[in-house]
Amino acid sequence: MDTLLLLNPIAFSIGALKVHWYGLILGTAALVGLLLVIREGKRYNIPQEVFMDMVLLGVPSAIIGARIYYVAFRWDDYKDNLWDVFKIWNGGIAIYGALIGAIICAVIFFRRKGYNFWRMADICAPGLIVGQMIGRWGNFVNQEAYGGPVEESFLRDKLHLPDFIVNQMNVEGVFHHPAFLYESMWSLVGLVILLVLRRQKFLRAGELFMSYFIWYSIGRFFIEALRTDSLGFQAPQWVASMVNGLWSPMTAMGFEQGYLDPAYGNVRISQLLAIGIIIVAVVFIVVRRMTGKANVRYSDPIVSSKVPSESSDDMVHTGPVAGKEDTVTPVSTKEDLKQAEEKKE
Repeated sequence: MDTLLLLNPIAFSIGALKVHWYGLILGTAALVGLLLVIREGKRYNIPQEVFMDMVLLGVPSAIIGARIYYVAFRWDDYKDNLWDVFKIWNGGIAIYGALIGAIICAVIFFRRKGYNFWRMADICAPGLIVGQMIGRWGNFVNQEAYGGPVEESFLRDKLHLPDFIVNQMNVEGVFHHPAFLYESMWSLVGLVILLVLRRQKFLRAGELFMSYFIWYSIGRFFIEALRTDSLGFQAPQWVASMVNGLWSPMTAMGFEQGYLDPAYGNVRISQLLAIGIIIVAVVFIVVRRMTGKANVRYSDPIVSSKVPSESSDDMVHTGPVAGKEDTVTPVSTKEDLKQAEEKKE
C-alpha cells in the first residue's frame, strides 16, 4: 500500500488550546455510560444527581488511577521526564488502574450517601462496560494498543474491516491486529449479556458486578497477549508456562502472541490480573450463595440509610414492580400513626 491514512489526534484547536480526539471519545464514553446508569436508577427511584456526582468524582479518580498504574510499571520511562507523567493525551493509561481508582472512589462516595456499594455497583456495571466499549476507539485514533503484525489480507478478506480501520492499522508500513476493535466488540457482547442477566429473578446483589468482571477479564486475557505494548514483569517460569498454556487455544486458531519486551518481563500483568479477578469473582459468588449471604436479589428495593426519619413525609426507594410504575413509599404517614394510636388504646 503506497499511502498511509493516519488520523489527526487533534480534533480542533481553540487558540493555543488543542482538543484531542482521545479526550472527546473518553468524555463521550463517560456520558453514554452515565445515561445508561441513570435510566436503570430511575427504576429504583434513585435521584439522577447521585450518579452524576459519582461520575464527576469517579472519572478523575479513574484517570488518576489508570495513569498511576501505568507509570508505576513504566517508571524507567518517566523518571527522567516527570512532566511526561501528566501527558495523558498521548495515551498510556491502564484500564485496570482506572477500575481500581473508580472503585475506591465509589466505595467512599456511596457509603457517604448511605447506599449499599454492591447494589449500586450492580446498577453501574453496564455503564462501565459500555464506557470501555466506546473508550477503546480513543486508542484507534492514537494508533496505539494494537496487536502484533498481521497480513493485510487477514484484515480485509477475513475480518472484512472497512478501509479506515485497515489503513489506521498500518503502522510504519506494517499492518497490525486491531486489538482495540476486538476488545470493543467483546464489550458490546458483554453489554448485551449484562442487560439480559439483570432481568433474571435468580440474580443476587453483587453478582452482576462480578459478572462484568468475569466477562471482561476473559476477553482481556486472550486479547492482551496479541498486543505489543503490554506491561510486564519477570515471573517464575512455571507462571509463564501456565499463562501460555491457557492461551494456547488462540494458537490453535492461528493467532500469534505479540512482542513482549524482555526488559519488562516474561508475563503480561493484565493477563495475570485477569486470571486472578476471574477466580476471585467466581469464589465471591459461590461463597455468598453457600453461606446464605446472598439473600438480597438484584430486583429488591434499594434503600439509603441516610434518608431522614424525623418527618412523616420521609421516603425510601422501592424496587421495580412488574406491570406497574415505580412508586415511592412513605416511611410513616399520619394515617399510620393514627391507627397505631388506636391499637394502643
